[in-house]
Amino acid sequence: MASTFPRHRRIALLGALAAGFAAPGAVTAQTLNPNTTSVQMFQWAWPDIATECTQWLGPKGFGGVQISPPSASRITTSWWGVYQPVNYTNLTSRMGTPQQLQAMINTCHAAGVRVYADVVVNQMAGDSGTATDGSTWNAATLSYPYFSANDFHAPCNIADSDYNSASGRWNVQNCRLSNMPDLATENSYVQGQIANYLKSLLALGIDGFRIDAAKHQPAAAWASIMKTVNAAYPKTLKGEPIWLTQEIIKDAEVDRASYLPVGTVNEFLFPYAVRDIFRGNSGLSLSSIPSVMGTWGNWGGNWGFLPSQNATVFVTNWDTERDGSSLNINNANSNDATNQRYTLANVFMLAQGYGEAQLFSGYKFSQRDADRPTASPYSGGNPQINVAWDFAHRWTPLANMVAFRNAAVGQAQQNWTVGNNANQVAFSRGKVGFVALNNSGSAWTRSFATGLPAGTYCNVINGTKNAAGTGCTADSVTVDASGNASITVPANTAGTTPAVAIYTGQKTAAATCAVSFTIANANTVMGQNLRVVGNIPGLGAWAPASGVALTIQGSGANARWTGTLNLPAGTAVQYKYVKWNGSAAAWESNQSTGSGNREFTSCSGGSQSRSDGSFKS
Repeated sequence: MASTFPRHRRIALLGALAAGFAAPGAVTAQTLNPNTTSVQMFQWAWPDIATECTQWLGPKGFGGVQISPPSASRITTSWWGVYQPVNYTNLTSRMGTPQQLQAMINTCHAAGVRVYADVVVNQMAGDSGTATDGSTWNAATLSYPYFSANDFHAPCNIADSDYNSASGRWNVQNCRLSNMPDLATENSYVQGQIANYLKSLLALGIDGFRIDAAKHQPAAAWASIMKTVNAAYPKTLKGEPIWLTQEIIKDAEVDRASYLPVGTVNEFLFPYAVRDIFRGNSGLSLSSIPSVMGTWGNWGGNWGFLPSQNATVFVTNWDTERDGSSLNINNANSNDATNQRYTLANVFMLAQGYGEAQLFSGYKFSQRDADRPTASPYSGGNPQINVAWDFAHRWTPLANMVAFRNAAVGQAQQNWTVGNNANQVAFSRGKVGFVALNNSGSAWTRSFATGLPAGTYCNVINGTKNAAGTGCTADSVTVDASGNASITVPANTAGTTPAVAIYTGQKTAAATCAVSFTIANANTVMGQNLRVVGNIPGLGAWAPASGVALTIQGSGANARWTGTLNLPAGTAVQYKYVKWNGSAAAWESNQSTGSGNREFTSCSGGSQSRSDGSFKS
């Protein structure tokens, strides 16, 4: 096989989303994270993925992780070797052993993360040799474990022109990609072998599948395969439907609609669109998003996006970042990361409500065919971020936006706002979230309609709530009673990510002070109790009926009354004690407010006591 794939093959190797789940003895369905966002861990070894599920993916709310193809494959010094399968019955791959695969699935499930397998069954490995499991093959004689010459299409090669019209569809589905033998997936025996492979993965607890090169196989073949699989596994071992997404690049020969009954489709228009929008290609800008993609409840736009429920989306994958058809972070010849375009595009993807989203986590390269790093992603157990492996799923803006997306499920996009120039946009997600993006060289300051309840929110682009929940580890945004907030979104010049994102899950709680009140000698009579009434809402705002009732300590008209309540921290408080019988109030100093008020400033946190002696008659 050639070391460089044709364009359609290179774009075709998408990592996708999924939403089934399984693993014997793991967790129940209710404990798994929402399946709105997954991450493609390209070429990560099984033990390392297990570590990352526990340390990061689970706690940050990722719903799934997509793994590289788990079947035995060709051994090469290039990344594409795993996309040349040899043996579907042995799961010894370059990422690990079957035992390590099982352990990883169990570990990820225990962390609340589903595991999706990339499945390559359109073609078998080219040339000849010994695979990762020790089995051998020979493409010239069509000799592979469990396959013979009768299981392949007759030799012919796909030409680039075949993608230009519907007349090329037969060649695309029956001829060879880069001279790799093409399985006759329409044949019943081949379908049975593929179904057995999928069932073996489901038996381990795999939660769903991404079908590589799906458009190179008839939709009817996949409908037949999945009918067989679903008969054995109506749901995954954890009780969810098997989630299946298909890698289909839109061109003139493919009928994407015919694949929708099988599963969702990778919407490649999304990475192409955000590439052009954030780079400013062809006169596009952030303000072009509604016309390109469509709007909430009316997706499609002038680019012809699929309906949201049929689409999985991503900003880049291992293939598109190598051929230049998307934004990327790892190609040494690109500056999409340093100029914040890549980060902004991912923030947009996670903030908007179209499709199901997947982040990409890969490794740095300067040559397209470069293999994965020999160094582990960790050193001494610590992640080596942006060294050899990018760890993009740990970048603060991207990682924190996963929980934003989880919180905003089903919330409509509203309050679309374009700024002083076409590369400044903002929008809300119902009453749950708000985001503002600035891909221009000028800061953007204005009052925004956020749609959120009043309060102080942490800007998750830069940080989250502190341990106490009363403040933020970075900057914050204050929303007023009308849902408006005055915000400055930094310019996209360097350093700080030029975005602001807030949502209800990162609303801070006001700091409180636990104040203990004690008073005696009130000379109460049967039917009266004692209350604290004051100038703040927590003390009834001078309304005795809304004051805080105390508890008598002992018996008798002049026994002590006590009570503890949380008041706003650092607040000037005026108050009095009131005898209350349910309808009439007898105030200290014989008046409700004014002369004789007791006063103090509540503590900044923790507790304090008010030992007030005797009731003032």
